[in-house]
Amino acid sequence: SQRFGLRTKTQLRDWIKRYNSHEELKASGIGGFSTMTKGRKTTFDERVEIVQYCIAHNHNYAETANIYNVSYQQARNYTVKYESSGLDALRDNRGKRKAPDTLTEVERLRAELKIERARRMKAEMEASFLKKLDEIERRRG
Repeated sequence: SQRFGLRTKTQLRDWIKRYNSHEELKASGIGGFSTMTKGRKTTFDERVEIVQYCIAHNHNYAETANIYNVSYQQARNYTVKYESSGLDALRDNRGKRKAPDTLTEVERLRAELKIERARRMKAEMEASFLKKLDEIERRRG
């Protein structure tokens, strides 16, 4: 372990145990550098390409993350989602709403009520702000 610059003897022992039990040893491909990288937003086509590369290269998430400039976790999540639920799982459906014509009467009324409550809350906040502003100006003058 000193010869190869390993931090502890336990790491070497672990590798020997794995080798003797005929377990496949995988190199992380990172050379001792941190795998924590900041992810980035990806398009659907990029996600498909990332998954294809990762599967073709024996699920080497670290290498895939490095090549496509995404985080290790993103590469892994995309691959796991694809393998469990197929291609549609890679679509990003956040922020999607039902089309207004497909809403039931109850859903439409709930949506209108929610919008009306938000308007009322905004009006109350504006009134409160103006009241406070008026109070501050009276103190000055």
